[in-house]
Amino acid sequence: MTTDIVAVLKEPRMIKICAPMVRYSKLQFRTLVRQYGCDICFTPMILADSFVQSSKARDNEFTTHKNDQPLIVQFAANTVNDFVDASVMVAPYCNGVDLNCGCPQRWAMQEGYGADLLKKPELVKDLVYQVRNRIPRPFTVSAKIRLLKDIRQTILLCQTLEKAGASFLTVHARTPKMRNEPIDLDSLKFLRDHVQLPLVANGDAKSLETAKSLFKESRCEGVMSARGILTNPALFSGYSVTPLTCIQDWLNITSTIPTEFQCFHHHLIFMLEKILPKKDRTLFNSLQSKSSVLEFLKDYYDVRPNTSNSTELTRCNFSTSHVQCKEKYINCWEDDSTTDFLRCMFNTNL
Repeated sequence: MTTDIVAVLKEPRMIKICAPMVRYSKLQFRTLVRQYGCDICFTPMILADSFVQSSKARDNEFTTHKNDQPLIVQFAANTVNDFVDASVMVAPYCNGVDLNCGCPQRWAMQEGYGADLLKKPELVKDLVYQVRNRIPRPFTVSAKIRLLKDIRQTILLCQTLEKAGASFLTVHARTPKMRNEPIDLDSLKFLRDHVQLPLVANGDAKSLETAKSLFKESRCEGVMSARGILTNPALFSGYSVTPLTCIQDWLNITSTIPTEFQCFHHHLIFMLEKILPKKDRTLFNSLQSKSSVLEFLKDYYDVRPNTSNSTELTRCNFSTSHVQCKEKYINCWEDDSTTDFLRCMFNTNL
């Protein structure tokens, strides 16, 4: 994949981005939001150590197809080896990797992931620096952070990552202790004044109008949506609530890409949250099988899956032995020979 994400971020317009959401920003959902104006998508946060060590984790956590780009894979990591090895593994199938430095969940903090890394700027610097040195541009290495209580420390962290070779930064404009409070727009604007890297603003982008306002006020290059786009995947196309065409597209996508029932159903629960009356929503949310969901949607909206088109998933070869091919991999990338790159990484005849 050759898309230069930094070049995309420098385009003179608001770059619209789907956030990394645990359990939710998987291939099926990314495929959907790309049909409604989303420019860049992130995978859910993936634990780098599990990804490196377990083939089952790799198969469960990462799937893609040829139209799933620009794509950034987000990892939770707290050791250089795990982050580097995981990044090298996914590099043939994405446009960049991102280090999660913002997850405020207790389990992540206790394990030294997410927002806990904000207290360890030298470690974060090393994580970014080592991946940047292993994988050349235009592949991006970025970090998603939250604001520190002292904005000066946030600025210092961002400047440190800039010197380490970070391609861009995503800033969730809340501190780790903030939850549903309004974002700290003033701190985000102040940060923008002191950081040269492209910045992506995250927080409170619940409609196209609020996204545009955040883009204008923050002067960041992109705007990322999480809850807003989960509830309305057509948000970036200007719809105020999920349109019926989006429900239809979701049925089509999940009929051609294998999808677990929980994922299939939960996304529909979010999409229908603002358009189904409460009584009907309660019934829909309690459904226990795909057939009952499809029957409900057929009776209520007269929509049903269209399976005329098939989706071919990319066959990802994630053997851990490929990590030992780093030097060959880098040489091939630097020579800009995709065919040679794939041959030396995967020993395949192309």
